[in-house]
Amino acid sequence: MDKAVLEKVLGGLSDRNVRFSELRNLILSLSFDERVKGDHHIFGKDGVAEIINLQPLKNGRAKAYQVKQVRSIILRYKLPKEAKDV
Repeated sequence: MDKAVLEKVLGGLSDRNVRFSELRNLILSLSFDERVKGDHHIFGKDGVAEIINLQPLKNGRAKAYQVKQVRSIILRYKLPKEAKDV
């Protein structure tokens, strides 16, 4: 797991400057399962009620509100408990 990306997401000061690929890799490192439909990347995990649905912006960045959603889930479920490297 890239701890710098985790710190960036948890810090909340640069939600508009998180690359989509960084956010995707962070979610995968937290043991979420991914399925892709078009440009929608849909993530789920046992024990987490919410579904994360991400779409990249044209410039390769993640949408700020989606970064906020991921941060909320990480904090609510106290992740990473069992993070793995991707």
